[in-house]
Amino acid sequence: MGLVVVLGACGGDGGRGEAGGGGGSATGVRLPRLSGQKVQVTAVWTGVERENFGKVLDEFERRTGAEVDFVPSGDDMAGFVGSKIAGGGPPDVAMLQQAGVLREFAAKGWLKPLGADAKGQLGKNYSAGWRGLGRYKGTDYGVFFKASNKSLVWYNTKAFEDAGVGEPKTWKDFVQAAQTIAESGVEPVSVGGADGWTLTDWFENVYLSQAGPEMYDRLARHEIKWTDGSVRRALTTLAELFGRGDLLAGGNAGALQTDFPTSVTRTFSGGDASGAAMVASADFAAANIAQTRARVGVDAKVFPFPAVGAESPVVTSGDVAVVLKDNEAAQALLTFLASTDAAKIWAQAGGFLSPNKELDQAAYTDGVMREIARALVGAGDDFRFDMSDQAPASFGGKPGQGELKELQDFLRNPKDPKDIARTQERLEKDAAKAFGR
Repeated sequence: MGLVVVLGACGGDGGRGEAGGGGGSATGVRLPRLSGQKVQVTAVWTGVERENFGKVLDEFERRTGAEVDFVPSGDDMAGFVGSKIAGGGPPDVAMLQQAGVLREFAAKGWLKPLGADAKGQLGKNYSAGWRGLGRYKGTDYGVFFKASNKSLVWYNTKAFEDAGVGEPKTWKDFVQAAQTIAESGVEPVSVGGADGWTLTDWFENVYLSQAGPEMYDRLARHEIKWTDGSVRRALTTLAELFGRGDLLAGGNAGALQTDFPTSVTRTFSGGDASGAAMVASADFAAANIAQTRARVGVDAKVFPFPAVGAESPVVTSGDVAVVLKDNEAAQALLTFLASTDAAKIWAQAGGFLSPNKELDQAAYTDGVMREIARALVGAGDDFRFDMSDQAPASFGGKPGQGELKELQDFLRNPKDPKDIARTQERLEKDAAKAFGR
Protein backbone atom coordinates (compact mmCIF):
# COMPACT_ATOMS: atom_id res chain seq x y z
CA MET A 1 0.00 0.00 0.00
CA GLY A 2 1.41 3.35 -1.02
CA LEU A 3 0.46 5.34 2.08
CA VAL A 4 3.70 6.22 3.83
CA VAL A 5 3.77 9.26 6.12
CA VAL A 6 6.17 9.92 8.99
CA LEU A 7 4.28 11.07 12.06
CA GLY A 8 5.43 13.55 14.61
CA ALA A 9 4.91 13.07 18.32
CA CYS A 10 2.22 10.63 19.37
CA GLY A 11 1.10 10.13 22.92
CA GLY A 12 -1.85 9.63 25.16
CA ASP A 13 -1.99 6.18 26.68
CA GLY A 14 -5.78 6.22 26.87
CA GLY A 15 -5.69 5.25 30.52
CA ARG A 16 -8.74 5.64 32.71
CA GLY A 17 -8.86 8.76 34.78
CA GLU A 18 -10.23 9.96 38.06
CA ALA A 19 -13.30 12.10 38.49
CA GLY A 20 -12.43 15.72 39.01
CA GLY A 21 -11.27 18.87 37.24
CA GLY A 22 -9.19 19.38 34.07
CA GLY A 23 -7.56 16.80 31.87
CA GLY A 24 -4.23 15.00 31.91
CA SER A 25 -3.09 12.54 29.24
CA ALA A 26 -0.84 10.51 31.52
CA THR A 27 -3.73 9.27 33.64
CA GLY A 28 -6.59 9.87 31.24
CA VAL A 29 -8.91 12.83 30.88
CA ARG A 30 -10.58 13.87 34.12
CA LEU A 31 -14.33 14.25 34.18
CA PRO A 32 -16.78 15.53 36.81
CA ARG A 33 -19.18 13.30 38.71
CA LEU A 34 -22.60 13.68 37.10
CA SER A 35 -24.74 11.21 39.02
CA GLY A 36 -28.41 11.70 38.26
CA GLN A 37 -27.79 13.88 35.19
CA LYS A 38 -28.95 12.85 31.73
CA VAL A 39 -27.57 13.77 28.32
CA GLN A 40 -29.25 13.02 25.00
CA VAL A 41 -27.04 12.44 21.94
CA THR A 42 -28.08 12.14 18.32
CA ALA A 43 -26.06 10.74 15.40
CA VAL A 44 -26.69 9.12 12.03
CA TRP A 45 -24.84 5.95 12.97
CA THR A 46 -26.59 2.60 12.77
CA GLY A 47 -25.47 -1.02 12.95
CA VAL A 48 -21.85 -1.61 13.84
CA GLU A 49 -21.05 2.12 14.00
CA ARG A 50 -23.82 2.74 16.52
CA GLU A 51 -22.68 -0.27 18.53
CA ASN A 52 -19.08 0.97 18.66
CA PHE A 53 -20.11 4.54 19.54
CA GLY A 54 -22.18 2.95 22.28
CA LYS A 55 -18.97 1.59 23.80
CA VAL A 56 -17.63 5.15 23.99
CA LEU A 57 -20.84 6.38 25.63
CA ASP A 58 -20.81 3.43 28.06
CA GLU A 59 -17.37 4.45 29.27
CA PHE A 60 -18.51 8.05 29.69
CA GLU A 61 -21.40 6.81 31.83
CA ARG A 62 -19.05 4.63 33.88
CA ARG A 63 -16.68 7.48 34.63
CA THR A 64 -19.24 10.19 35.35
CA GLY A 65 -22.37 8.43 36.56
CA ALA A 66 -24.42 10.30 33.95
CA GLU A 67 -27.08 8.56 31.88
CA VAL A 68 -26.76 8.84 28.10
CA ASP A 69 -29.74 8.50 25.78
CA PHE A 70 -28.84 7.84 22.14
CA VAL A 71 -31.38 8.98 19.53
CA PRO A 72 -30.82 8.11 15.86
CA SER A 73 -31.28 11.10 13.57
CA GLY A 74 -31.71 9.35 10.24
CA ASP A 75 -29.76 10.49 7.18
CA ASP A 76 -31.11 14.06 7.24
CA MET A 77 -29.39 15.34 10.39
CA ALA A 78 -30.07 19.01 9.56
CA GLY A 79 -33.77 18.33 9.12
CA PHE A 80 -33.97 16.22 12.28
CA VAL A 81 -32.25 18.78 14.52
CA GLY A 82 -34.15 21.65 12.96
CA SER A 83 -37.48 19.99 13.72
CA LYS A 84 -36.46 19.28 17.31
CA ILE A 85 -35.39 22.87 17.88
CA ALA A 86 -38.63 24.12 16.34
CA GLY A 87 -40.50 21.85 18.75
CA GLY A 88 -38.53 23.14 21.74
CA GLY A 89 -36.84 19.84 22.57
CA PRO A 90 -33.43 19.55 20.88
CA PRO A 91 -30.94 16.87 21.98
CA ASP A 92 -28.08 18.00 24.22
CA VAL A 93 -25.37 16.89 21.78
CA ALA A 94 -25.42 16.21 18.05
CA MET A 95 -22.81 14.48 15.91
CA LEU A 96 -23.02 16.46 12.67
CA GLN A 97 -21.66 14.96 9.45
CA GLN A 98 -21.01 18.29 7.74
CA ALA A 99 -18.86 21.29 8.58
CA GLY A 100 -21.29 23.34 6.49
CA VAL A 101 -24.16 22.35 8.77
CA LEU A 102 -22.10 23.39 11.82
CA ARG A 103 -21.72 26.84 10.30
CA GLU A 104 -25.42 27.00 9.44
CA PHE A 105 -26.42 26.05 12.99
CA ALA A 106 -23.94 28.47 14.54
CA ALA A 107 -25.19 31.32 12.36
CA LYS A 108 -28.73 30.59 13.56
CA GLY A 109 -27.60 30.67 17.18
CA TRP A 110 -28.41 27.01 17.76
CA LEU A 111 -24.96 25.99 19.01
CA LYS A 112 -23.30 26.60 22.39
CA PRO A 113 -19.58 27.44 22.60
CA LEU A 114 -17.21 24.80 23.96
CA GLY A 115 -16.39 25.06 27.64
CA ALA A 116 -12.88 25.51 29.02
CA ASP A 117 -12.19 21.80 29.58
CA ALA A 118 -13.33 20.79 26.10
CA LYS A 119 -11.24 23.57 24.56
CA GLY A 120 -8.28 22.42 26.62
CA GLN A 121 -8.48 18.89 25.20
CA LEU A 122 -9.05 20.28 21.72
CA GLY A 123 -5.99 22.52 21.88
CA LYS A 124 -3.79 19.70 23.14
CA ASN A 125 -4.94 16.92 20.83
CA TYR A 126 -5.92 18.52 17.50
CA SER A 127 -4.06 20.32 14.74
CA ALA A 128 -5.03 23.85 13.77
CA GLY A 129 -6.79 22.61 10.62
CA TRP A 130 -9.20 20.34 12.49
CA ARG A 131 -9.79 22.96 15.21
CA GLY A 132 -10.60 25.53 12.54
CA LEU A 133 -13.22 23.29 10.95
CA GLY A 134 -15.14 23.30 14.23
CA ARG A 135 -14.95 27.08 14.61
CA TYR A 136 -17.35 29.80 13.46
CA LYS A 137 -16.46 33.50 13.54
CA GLY A 138 -13.62 32.85 15.98
CA THR A 139 -15.63 30.74 18.46
CA ASP A 140 -15.00 27.02 19.04
CA TYR A 141 -18.21 25.03 18.66
CA GLY A 142 -17.20 21.56 17.53
CA VAL A 143 -15.00 18.54 18.23
CA PHE A 144 -14.28 16.34 15.23
CA PHE A 145 -14.43 12.95 16.87
CA LYS A 146 -14.53 10.59 13.88
CA ALA A 147 -12.64 11.33 10.68
CA SER A 148 -12.40 9.69 7.29
CA ASN A 149 -9.75 9.50 4.61
CA LYS A 150 -11.80 9.68 1.40
CA SER A 151 -8.89 9.41 -1.02
CA LEU A 152 -8.62 5.64 -1.11
CA VAL A 153 -9.37 2.77 -3.47
CA TRP A 154 -9.94 -0.69 -1.98
CA TYR A 155 -9.18 -3.64 -4.24
CA ASN A 156 -9.64 -7.39 -4.45
CA THR A 157 -6.12 -8.80 -4.48
CA LYS A 158 -7.11 -11.97 -6.36
CA ALA A 159 -8.75 -9.96 -9.14
CA PHE A 160 -5.61 -7.85 -9.50
CA GLU A 161 -3.32 -10.90 -9.43
CA ASP A 162 -5.41 -12.81 -11.98
CA ALA A 163 -5.38 -9.81 -14.33
CA GLY A 164 -1.68 -9.20 -13.74
CA VAL A 165 -2.09 -5.55 -12.72
CA GLY A 166 -0.52 -3.59 -9.88
CA GLU A 167 -1.64 -0.59 -7.85
CA PRO A 168 -2.06 2.34 -10.27
CA LYS A 169 -0.62 5.68 -9.23
CA THR A 170 -2.08 7.91 -11.95
CA TRP A 171 -5.57 8.30 -13.40
CA LYS A 172 -4.36 7.10 -16.80
CA ASP A 173 -2.93 3.96 -15.22
CA PHE A 174 -6.12 3.51 -13.19
CA VAL A 175 -8.35 3.49 -16.29
CA GLN A 176 -5.89 1.20 -18.07
CA ALA A 177 -5.88 -1.20 -15.11
CA ALA A 178 -9.69 -1.24 -15.19
CA GLN A 179 -9.59 -2.09 -18.90
CA THR A 180 -7.14 -4.94 -18.32
CA ILE A 181 -9.25 -6.32 -15.47
CA ALA A 182 -12.35 -6.18 -17.69
CA GLU A 183 -10.51 -8.19 -20.33
CA SER A 184 -9.73 -10.81 -17.66
CA GLY A 185 -13.47 -11.38 -17.20
CA VAL A 186 -14.06 -9.43 -13.96
CA GLU A 187 -16.12 -6.24 -13.66
CA PRO A 188 -13.51 -3.64 -12.70
CA VAL A 189 -15.04 -0.79 -10.67
CA SER A 190 -17.94 -0.97 -8.23
CA VAL A 191 -19.78 2.36 -7.77
CA GLY A 192 -22.48 2.97 -5.16
CA GLY A 193 -24.38 5.48 -7.25
CA ALA A 194 -27.69 4.95 -5.45
CA ASP A 195 -26.15 6.99 -2.63
CA GLY A 196 -25.32 10.28 -4.33
CA TRP A 197 -22.68 11.24 -1.78
CA THR A 198 -20.34 8.58 -3.17
CA LEU A 199 -20.34 10.44 -6.50
CA THR A 200 -19.39 13.70 -4.80
CA ASP A 201 -16.33 11.89 -3.45
CA TRP A 202 -15.33 10.80 -6.95
CA PHE A 203 -15.70 14.37 -8.23
CA GLU A 204 -13.81 15.94 -5.32
CA ASN A 205 -10.82 13.64 -5.64
CA VAL A 206 -10.52 14.27 -9.36
CA TYR A 207 -11.10 18.03 -8.99
CA LEU A 208 -8.61 18.52 -6.14
CA SER A 209 -5.84 16.65 -7.93
CA GLN A 210 -6.54 18.25 -11.30
CA ALA A 211 -7.45 21.86 -10.40
CA GLY A 212 -5.40 22.15 -7.22
CA PRO A 213 -6.20 23.19 -3.64
CA GLU A 214 -6.75 26.91 -4.29
CA MET A 215 -9.42 26.28 -6.94
CA TYR A 216 -10.92 23.56 -4.73
CA ASP A 217 -11.32 26.06 -1.89
CA ARG A 218 -12.87 28.65 -4.18
CA LEU A 219 -15.40 26.20 -5.60
CA ALA A 220 -16.21 24.93 -2.11
CA ARG A 221 -17.06 28.52 -1.08
CA HIS A 222 -18.89 29.11 -4.39
CA GLU A 223 -16.47 31.89 -5.26
CA ILE A 224 -16.29 30.44 -8.76
CA LYS A 225 -19.26 29.03 -10.61
CA TRP A 226 -19.94 25.40 -11.33
CA THR A 227 -20.01 26.38 -15.01
CA ASP A 228 -16.27 27.10 -14.76
CA GLY A 229 -13.93 25.29 -17.13
CA SER A 230 -12.20 23.53 -14.21
CA VAL A 231 -15.47 21.75 -13.38
CA ARG A 232 -15.92 20.78 -17.03
CA ARG A 233 -12.43 19.27 -17.08
CA ALA A 234 -13.11 17.25 -13.93
CA LEU A 235 -16.43 15.91 -15.25
CA THR A 236 -14.81 15.12 -18.58
CA THR A 237 -12.10 13.19 -16.75
CA LEU A 238 -14.71 11.28 -14.74
CA ALA A 239 -16.49 10.46 -18.01
CA GLU A 240 -13.37 8.55 -19.08
CA LEU A 241 -14.44 5.99 -16.50
CA PHE A 242 -18.17 6.58 -16.01
CA GLY A 243 -18.71 6.79 -19.76
CA ARG A 244 -17.39 3.26 -20.16
CA GLY A 245 -20.24 1.08 -18.95
CA ASP A 246 -18.06 -2.01 -19.41
CA LEU A 247 -15.74 -0.70 -16.69
CA LEU A 248 -18.51 -0.32 -14.08
CA ALA A 249 -19.97 -3.27 -12.18
CA GLY A 250 -23.49 -3.64 -13.57
CA GLY A 251 -22.92 -0.82 -16.05
CA ASN A 252 -24.25 2.68 -15.49
CA ALA A 253 -27.77 1.48 -14.68
CA GLY A 254 -26.42 -1.05 -12.20
CA ALA A 255 -24.22 1.54 -10.52
CA LEU A 256 -27.22 3.82 -10.03
CA GLN A 257 -29.09 0.97 -8.33
CA THR A 258 -26.21 0.01 -6.02
CA ASP A 259 -26.03 1.49 -2.53
CA PHE A 260 -22.75 2.15 -0.78
CA PRO A 261 -22.61 -0.99 1.44
CA THR A 262 -23.34 -3.24 -1.53
CA SER A 263 -20.71 -1.50 -3.65
CA VAL A 264 -18.14 -2.62 -1.08
CA THR A 265 -19.38 -6.11 -0.24
CA ARG A 266 -19.83 -7.09 -3.90
CA THR A 267 -16.13 -6.29 -4.41
CA PHE A 268 -15.13 -8.78 -1.73
CA SER A 269 -17.94 -11.31 -1.87
CA GLY A 270 -16.52 -14.61 -0.70
CA GLY A 271 -12.99 -13.17 -0.65
CA ASP A 272 -12.53 -14.03 -4.33
CA ALA A 273 -12.84 -12.18 -7.63
CA SER A 274 -16.48 -13.08 -8.28
CA GLY A 275 -17.99 -9.63 -7.74
CA ALA A 276 -15.84 -6.66 -8.76
CA ALA A 277 -12.19 -5.73 -8.58
CA MET A 278 -12.13 -2.38 -6.78
CA VAL A 279 -14.21 0.31 -5.13
CA ALA A 280 -13.24 3.92 -4.39
CA SER A 281 -14.21 4.41 -0.77
CA ALA A 282 -13.12 5.92 2.51
CA ASP A 283 -11.47 3.97 5.29
CA PHE A 284 -14.86 3.12 6.82
CA ALA A 285 -15.35 0.58 4.02
CA ALA A 286 -13.32 -1.73 6.28
CA ALA A 287 -16.46 -2.22 8.40
CA ASN A 288 -18.35 -3.43 5.31
CA ILE A 289 -15.48 -5.64 4.22
CA ALA A 290 -15.61 -7.25 7.65
CA GLN A 291 -19.10 -8.51 6.75
CA THR A 292 -17.57 -10.64 3.99
CA ARG A 293 -15.03 -13.45 4.19
CA ALA A 294 -12.29 -11.21 2.84
CA ARG A 295 -9.41 -10.36 5.17
CA VAL A 296 -8.27 -6.74 5.22
CA GLY A 297 -4.60 -6.62 4.35
CA VAL A 298 -4.71 -10.00 2.60
CA ASP A 299 -7.76 -10.36 0.33
CA ALA A 300 -8.64 -6.67 0.54
CA LYS A 301 -5.95 -4.04 0.15
CA VAL A 302 -5.97 -0.31 -0.48
CA PHE A 303 -4.06 2.30 -2.47
CA PRO A 304 -4.28 6.12 -2.63
CA PHE A 305 -6.76 7.62 -5.09
CA PRO A 306 -4.78 7.97 -8.33
CA ALA A 307 -3.28 11.33 -9.21
CA VAL A 308 -5.05 13.16 -12.00
CA GLY A 309 -2.75 16.17 -11.76
CA ALA A 310 0.68 16.58 -10.24
CA GLU A 311 -0.20 15.13 -6.84
CA SER A 312 -2.53 12.58 -5.29
CA PRO A 313 -5.48 14.18 -3.50
CA VAL A 314 -6.13 14.01 0.25
CA VAL A 315 -9.85 14.56 0.87
CA THR A 316 -11.16 14.09 4.39
CA SER A 317 -14.49 14.24 6.14
CA GLY A 318 -15.64 13.76 9.71
CA ASP A 319 -18.37 13.74 12.31
CA VAL A 320 -18.27 16.77 14.60
CA ALA A 321 -19.77 16.85 18.09
CA VAL A 322 -21.62 20.06 19.00
CA VAL A 323 -23.59 21.22 22.06
CA LEU A 324 -27.21 22.28 21.51
CA LYS A 325 -28.20 22.56 25.19
CA ASP A 326 -25.54 24.05 27.43
CA ASN A 327 -25.29 21.97 30.59
CA GLU A 328 -22.53 20.30 32.58
CA ALA A 329 -23.15 16.81 31.19
CA ALA A 330 -23.12 17.95 27.55
CA GLN A 331 -19.88 19.89 28.01
CA ALA A 332 -18.29 16.95 29.84
CA LEU A 333 -19.20 14.63 26.97
CA LEU A 334 -17.47 16.90 24.46
CA THR A 335 -14.44 17.06 26.74
CA PHE A 336 -14.38 13.27 26.73
CA LEU A 337 -14.83 13.04 22.93
CA ALA A 338 -11.88 15.42 22.44
CA SER A 339 -9.62 13.16 24.52
CA THR A 340 -7.39 10.29 23.50
CA ASP A 341 -9.33 8.06 25.91
CA ALA A 342 -12.55 8.17 23.89
CA ALA A 343 -10.76 7.85 20.55
CA LYS A 344 -8.88 4.78 21.75
CA ILE A 345 -12.09 2.92 22.58
CA TRP A 346 -13.48 3.08 19.04
CA ALA A 347 -10.05 2.67 17.41
CA GLN A 348 -9.68 -0.65 19.21
CA ALA A 349 -13.17 -1.69 18.09
CA GLY A 350 -12.32 -1.04 14.41
CA GLY A 351 -13.88 0.84 11.50
CA PHE A 352 -12.74 4.19 12.86
CA LEU A 353 -10.18 6.92 12.26
CA SER A 354 -9.44 9.72 14.68
CA PRO A 355 -8.03 13.15 13.79
CA ASN A 356 -6.70 13.25 17.37
CA LYS A 357 -2.96 13.64 16.75
CA GLU A 358 -2.03 12.45 20.25
CA LEU A 359 -3.75 9.08 19.95
CA ASP A 360 -1.22 6.26 20.13
CA GLN A 361 -1.39 4.58 16.70
CA ALA A 362 -1.04 1.20 18.41
CA ALA A 363 -4.71 1.59 19.36
CA TYR A 364 -5.59 0.55 15.82
CA THR A 365 -5.62 -3.23 15.91
CA ASP A 366 -5.58 -3.56 12.12
CA GLY A 367 -2.32 -2.81 10.30
CA VAL A 368 -4.05 -1.36 7.24
CA MET A 369 -6.16 1.01 9.33
CA ARG A 370 -3.07 1.97 11.30
CA GLU A 371 -1.32 2.97 8.08
CA ILE A 372 -4.35 4.96 6.88
CA ALA A 373 -4.49 6.72 10.25
CA ARG A 374 -0.80 7.61 9.99
CA ALA A 375 -1.41 9.16 6.57
CA LEU A 376 -4.40 11.14 7.85
CA VAL A 377 -2.68 12.53 10.95
CA GLY A 378 0.66 12.84 9.19
CA ALA A 379 -0.89 15.14 6.60
CA GLY A 380 -1.13 17.75 9.38
CA ASP A 381 -3.10 20.65 7.93
CA ASP A 382 -2.19 19.77 4.33
CA PHE A 383 -5.57 18.29 3.43
CA ARG A 384 -8.90 19.44 2.06
CA PHE A 385 -12.23 18.75 3.75
CA ASP A 386 -15.00 17.11 1.76
CA MET A 387 -16.42 19.84 -0.51
CA SER A 388 -20.06 18.75 -0.36
CA ASP A 389 -19.85 18.58 3.44
CA GLN A 390 -18.74 22.22 3.52
CA ALA A 391 -21.73 23.35 1.48
CA PRO A 392 -25.18 24.23 2.79
CA ALA A 393 -27.13 21.04 3.39
CA SER A 394 -29.62 21.83 0.64
CA PHE A 395 -26.81 21.59 -1.93
CA GLY A 396 -24.34 19.08 -0.53
CA GLY A 397 -26.16 16.99 2.05
CA LYS A 398 -29.73 16.14 0.99
CA PRO A 399 -30.46 12.85 -0.81
CA GLY A 400 -32.28 13.39 -4.08
CA GLN A 401 -31.44 17.06 -4.51
CA GLY A 402 -28.59 19.45 -5.19
CA GLU A 403 -25.16 18.09 -6.04
CA LEU A 404 -26.09 14.54 -5.12
CA LYS A 405 -28.94 14.40 -7.64
CA GLU A 406 -27.08 16.22 -10.41
CA LEU A 407 -24.14 13.82 -10.23
CA GLN A 408 -26.51 10.85 -10.28
CA ASP A 409 -28.04 12.27 -13.46
CA PHE A 410 -24.52 12.73 -14.82
CA LEU A 411 -23.69 9.08 -14.10
CA ARG A 412 -26.78 8.07 -16.07
CA ASN A 413 -25.33 9.50 -19.30
CA PRO A 414 -21.83 10.97 -18.86
CA LYS A 415 -20.44 10.69 -22.39
CA ASP A 416 -22.10 13.57 -24.24
CA PRO A 417 -20.27 16.93 -23.83
CA LYS A 418 -23.65 18.65 -24.08
CA ASP A 419 -24.82 16.64 -21.07
CA ILE A 420 -21.72 17.71 -19.17
CA ALA A 421 -22.56 21.35 -19.90
CA ARG A 422 -26.17 20.78 -18.80
CA THR A 423 -24.93 19.10 -15.61
CA GLN A 424 -22.79 22.16 -14.88
CA GLU A 425 -25.71 24.52 -15.44
CA ARG A 426 -27.93 22.56 -13.06
CA LEU A 427 -25.16 22.37 -10.46
CA GLU A 428 -24.67 26.13 -10.65
CA LYS A 429 -28.39 26.81 -10.34
CA ASP A 430 -28.63 24.60 -7.26
CA ALA A 431 -25.47 26.06 -5.69
CA ALA A 432 -26.51 29.65 -6.29
CA LYS A 433 -29.82 29.01 -4.58
CA ALA A 434 -28.20 27.23 -1.60
CA PHE A 435 -25.50 29.88 -1.11
CA GLY A 436 -27.94 32.74 -1.67
CA ARG A 437 -26.16 34.10 -4.74
